[in-house]
Amino acid sequence: MHLDYETVVHFTKSWGLIYFIVLMAIVLVYAFWPGSKKKFDRAARMPLDDDTTDTPAAQGAENHG
Repeated sequence: MHLDYETVVHFTKSWGLIYFIVLMAIVLVYAFWPGSKKKFDRAARMPLDDDTTDTPAAQGAENHG
């Protein structure tokens, strides 16, 4: 099979669009899946948590501070 520029462009125009539509559908299903809500809520609250001693960087700052 000879891959020239025209062949690659034709392939990406036809299958590339299908690939990105399928990929977007997978991302949307993952984002809106009911079981993911807890995970996303926990991640959204992480910057607001006062307990920062769980991270290794915070533990190192306590030891050297």
